[in-house]
Amino acid sequence: MAFFIAWVGCWLPIALILLRLLHWQPIKPLQPEQKIPLIVSLYLLAPLIVWGVIWLTNSSFSDYGFTANFPMLVSLVLGFGLGILSIGISYSCQVALGWCNFKEINIKQIASILPSILLIALLVGGIEELVFRGFLLTELERDYPVWVAAVTSSLIFALLHLVWEQQETLPQLPGLWLLGMMLVLARICDRGHNLGIAWGLHSALVWAIATIDTAQLVTYTGKVSEWWTGKNNKPLAGVAGIACVLATSLILWLFSVLRV
Repeated sequence: MAFFIAWVGCWLPIALILLRLLHWQPIKPLQPEQKIPLIVSLYLLAPLIVWGVIWLTNSSFSDYGFTANFPMLVSLVLGFGLGILSIGISYSCQVALGWCNFKEINIKQIASILPSILLIALLVGGIEELVFRGFLLTELERDYPVWVAAVTSSLIFALLHLVWEQQETLPQLPGLWLLGMMLVLARICDRGHNLGIAWGLHSALVWAIATIDTAQLVTYTGKVSEWWTGKNNKPLAGVAGIACVLATSLILWLFSVLRV
């Protein structure tokens, strides 16, 4: 609680300044172009707050799964590849079933949006993994069994997504919780509980879904209910997205078994 209070407390003055610069009016909802600076500023503060905890407790970033070395980079690449593979198979199956169509004509848009979306995806994935599967999971494990820590950290991870968008996030809550559990498994099966695979996997999912949405690469046919493909076009709010998370979790579990 102290961590999240400190994080939000340090961010609020920055948020108020940004809202003023963005000419936000309280009677109007935040627009996407207004949300991005707020989210980026919030996320950039997180490592500083974690560093403050490390300084106060005489610990290190490696205690929370973050190590700046070559094995971490390898794990990051492996996780990113697994994420892209999972999303690719999920949408390929939906296209084969006639649930959606792939608009090849829009592929040319990817080159122009790739660098910015990839950078944001790596930032979002890295910060969220440091906070939820790094700091929060590790601290909960000090007092509770790993499964309790995993369930609790994943629940907090899912619920905090309601801060930015309630209507579209509510149907995604079960999927977000499962995603959190999958990312806990990704950390457990990595070398010494590192965050590399979880970071890469999380970033790949953010990058792939954001690219598909921005470039409008997929259109849904309406052949089946949106609860199958994802309510409000959000994959985690549908059976297909949840099946993708479960299948990826199975791959991670098999990977951990083979490593043992």
